[in-house]
This record gives sequence, C-alpha cells and structure tokens, in this order.
Amino acid sequence: MKQLPDTICKQIDHALLKYPDDQRQAAVIYALILVQKAHAGWLDQQAMDLVAEYLNMPKIAVYEVASFYSLLDLQPVGRHKISVCTNISCMLRGSDQVVEHLCQKLKINLGETTSDGKFTMRAVECLAACGGAPMMQIDEDYHENLTNAKIDQILAGLE
Repeated sequence: MKQLPDTICKQIDHALLKYPDDQRQAAVIYALILVQKAHAGWLDQQAMDLVAEYLNMPKIAVYEVASFYSLLDLQPVGRHKISVCTNISCMLRGSDQVVEHLCQKLKINLGETTSDGKFTMRAVECLAACGGAPMMQIDEDYHENLTNAKIDQILAGLE
C-alpha cells in the first residue's frame, strides 16, 4: 500500500467530522481498522505510517495504538481470526478446554496460523461478554456459551 485508497480517506474524513480540527488523532483506531481490513487483515509499518501522515500524528503514536489493541494485528493473519477470551469469567467456565479443543481441531497453538492460512488463533484478556462465558470472537462475530460441539459447528460453517 503506497497511499491510502480514496475510499478509506473518505471514511476517515467522515469520522473526523465528529471531532474538533485539532483532535484528528481521535480517529486513529477507526483509521487503523479500515486500513487493516484493506491490507489482508494486518498492518505493516508502511500502512501505519500512511495513517500517521493522514492524521498528522507522530508515527510512534500510531505504533503505540496499533501494538496496544488486540483487534489490530502487526503481522499476517489467517482469513479468520479466532480470539478466545481467557480472562477470569471465561477461565472459570472452561476457556482452557475451549483453547485445548481448538488447538487439537486446528492443529495449531495460540498465536499461530493454520498451514492453509485459514485460521489464526490467539488468547485475549477480555471481550466483555462475561455472561456468555466461555466465549470467543471469530472475525467480528461473538460466540458464547461454548461447548466442543458448538465450536465444531461454528468452524464447519466457516469452511
């Protein structure tokens, strides 16, 4: 990506209407999400630099945001990103078994991508769905009250 596509610039500009002119950095997460979607699901340094330039921000400030939030990826990922909540509520309700089942089913460990490039799996601290624990997010969809059978059904629907 040598420059931000016009469609992304227009979306960022629309978001910027919500903020004072001197607060362009407030749109950084939104801008990074848009760029990530257009860049095979991850952000490289060049993509982050383009966001920094567009929002008139220091590059390091954009890197800090991109490296902090688990919804942003700084290396290539599979077509589907599986984020398993391993925080206390999910842990108490079986997130360890969810992770174990997914590792066996997909033949990868946390932080890895399947050999066919279809799935990347990671643990995340909290997805704010404690009432539906254990839970995972695949791409932008939440899946709650997980069992092995439910996980298998969800994965089958993605194939």
